[in-house]
Amino acid sequence: MALSVDITKHLDGFDLHVSFDVDKSNEVLALLGPSGCGKSMTLKCIAGVVQPDRGRIVLNNRVLFDSETHLNLPPQERHVGYLFQNYALFPHMTVMQNVLVGAVGQTRSEREASARKQLEKVQLEGLFDRRPSELSGGQQQRCAMARILVSEPELILLDEPFSALDGYLRWQLELELNDTLRAFPGGAVYVSHNRDEVYRLCNSVCVIDRGMSDKKVPVKELFSAPATLAAALISGCKNVSRAHATGEKTLACSDWGIELQTALPIRGEVQYVGLRAHYFTVLDGVSESENVIPCEVDRVIDNTFSTIVMARTPKGALLRYECSKESWAARGDSKRILLHIAPEHVMPLVESTAKEEISHA
Repeated sequence: MALSVDITKHLDGFDLHVSFDVDKSNEVLALLGPSGCGKSMTLKCIAGVVQPDRGRIVLNNRVLFDSETHLNLPPQERHVGYLFQNYALFPHMTVMQNVLVGAVGQTRSEREASARKQLEKVQLEGLFDRRPSELSGGQQQRCAMARILVSEPELILLDEPFSALDGYLRWQLELELNDTLRAFPGGAVYVSHNRDEVYRLCNSVCVIDRGMSDKKVPVKELFSAPATLAAALISGCKNVSRAHATGEKTLACSDWGIELQTALPIRGEVQYVGLRAHYFTVLDGVSESENVIPCEVDRVIDNTFSTIVMARTPKGALLRYECSKESWAARGDSKRILLHIAPEHVMPLVESTAKEEISHA
């Protein structure tokens, strides 16, 4: 399995420039970013629904698009399955007819057998004659996935597949999709702005910010050591300060008025530092430990399953600290606290790795 994407597309307000690859079977690559950053447009370019302005797309040594040679394969020749946000089922067709649209086979009986097999896999047996309007949201998604799989694609594209679903049904379908992707012999590109979905379903991730893609990294690395400001924010980091390196492992955090030691590699010219709210600990009494921040408690917020403490740093900026309800209750009515952050959780950040790559291209 090998997908290589390096394309540019002019959009209203910004240029989309993305570069990434999917280089092994069963790899599920997430395109993670805020709404409007170009994630869905990237999928449309890979599928052949939209033509990029420049660049090249290659799937398993087959060139799908190349602006230099003016090659642009139509969608039906790309061997790519595309799960749209709204599933794109034909409303006038039955479940079976919708799936037969994508079925591969020499004869109708072969195609029907293949369609029936996929529909049974997604638990839609007994619903073959229903129309999409007679299905629940979850059943519609299963029908759309069966239509993709019956076409025997080399690559699956998924555009926010759970955006129209809520609660328990969303979780059940996520479990089913996870099983489907693990069993699929090819690769997948998964678009989302939900960090938790990405962590559970994907094994690599490429952050897209204002049309620019960061380097692809293993999904766990995005959360343990994000390289860029955009990656830290989209992965849920709540505390960010402007910063610069004053030593090999020392960062001066200008917004907080403190210096912190980091155990993470410093890549390029550091411009920010990030601290995740749940990695703080509160020390009792005076400590000689590094990375201790004396704070005044500004407010305490009772969250659904945790307590959020907004603590004011020596320079007056607020830090967000999250802990269990029980641990904060045990501290009583604390007005001053000593927050400690371990060096391995101090994240040095640059503005964008993508901008660096383009400037040296």
